[in-house]
Amino acid sequence: MQTGLEELGFLGFDVFGTVVDWRTSVARESAPFLQSCGLRIAPLAFADEWRSLYQPSMERIRSGQRSFVTLDVLNRENLETLMVRHGIESGQLNEADIAVWCKAWEKLDPWPDAVEGLTRLKRRFAIGPISNGHIAGMMNLARYGGLPWDVIAGAGLTRSYKPQPQTYLRSAEAVGLPAHRIAMVAAHNDDLIAARACGFRTVFVRRPTEYGPDQISDLEPTEDWDIVADSLREVASILNCP
Repeated sequence: MQTGLEELGFLGFDVFGTVVDWRTSVARESAPFLQSCGLRIAPLAFADEWRSLYQPSMERIRSGQRSFVTLDVLNRENLETLMVRHGIESGQLNEADIAVWCKAWEKLDPWPDAVEGLTRLKRRFAIGPISNGHIAGMMNLARYGGLPWDVIAGAGLTRSYKPQPQTYLRSAEAVGLPAHRIAMVAAHNDDLIAARACGFRTVFVRRPTEYGPDQISDLEPTEDWDIVADSLREVASILNCP
């Protein structure tokens, strides 16, 4: 194991983009609804639009403009925004259809290395999400994709959204470990910057196609993270997990 990481007790994972491929999965789940509504927008483009509303909707909560609501509420509101934007009229989809469409975010395929990598890491460490996802969503996503979490931390537990410090610190408190015994595992440099500021160790996993073939962000580490890897399998090998 790398020097300085011997005392790790918990690995906290960003999920959307780091562990699961949200883009192609949301596109796949959205395609039938787009077709039934007669929309010609490409499913991948629609997935990108839906995701583009993710951070702005959370920022209203981070800034104090709005009380905390869980990610399923925000995903539903953001979908309704897109329905209006694309001219989907009342009556084209019923309430049950919209509810099923929102469940797209709980049917995200893991990256090909994710389940094996997590399973290996779990043999040596406790593992779980420190995600902006809500607890029910993380549970359903884990069951869908076979993600072997020990615990679900993050926004649903702390009622705050990354990169707010309390999302990391209250997650650490919940798993009963000091910050220096926790590593944040993420494909996003800004997540790791915030986690390091809270005293966490840091693991950067490259996901160069999270946003598709023309991705320009998070292709490389922007700081000297404790571990940099191309997959969760590689992280497991670096940390000597059988």
